[in-house]
Amino acid sequence: MISLTVTALVFGVVFLAELPDKTALAGLVLGTRYRASYVFAGVAAAFALHVALAVAAGSVLTLLPQQLVHALTGVLFLGGAAMLLMKKDEDEEEVRRPENQSFLKVAGAGFMLILVAEFGDLTQIMTANLAARYDDPLSVGLGAVLALWAVAGLGIVGGKALMKRVPLALITKVAALLMLALGVWSLWEAVTG
Repeated sequence: MISLTVTALVFGVVFLAELPDKTALAGLVLGTRYRASYVFAGVAAAFALHVALAVAAGSVLTLLPQQLVHALTGVLFLGGAAMLLMKKDEDEEEVRRPENQSFLKVAGAGFMLILVAEFGDLTQIMTANLAARYDDPLSVGLGAVLALWAVAGLGIVGGKALMKRVPLALITKVAALLMLALGVWSLWEAVTG
């Protein structure tokens, strides 16, 4: 039996915690480059897996060494920034054409990005804690996954809307700089934490 109270509480907490997080940025970047439905399919699958792991693990995930998580996240963001900065400029119409984007390639990229970047993230640990606290894995899992999907959807749709007004080259450079800053910040936390 699903508790709507627990589901709504978890949704609100996870949504607010994830909204300013790297997921919205990742969704925005992927949403500017690829078909939104393909990106969302991969991202949604990765979040479903994350929530299942968090709920199953309960509060065990809080024991992960934060320095390791920050270091891995930092390296991944720096790598993503480097890839964006070194990528040749593409014709915006080429990026928008769906025939150049296979479902498996795009969904796989979204899945892997979220799977690795979000492992041990605040919302995953928070979900594990909420699952342990409420002892209602179904309600907690449902609330968390719906919140994460909502944030990802907002980022992806925001990326598509942004591309209509701002050139892709500028979006790519800004995203690369943000990823670079997040990477440096994560590595700083790993070293100083």
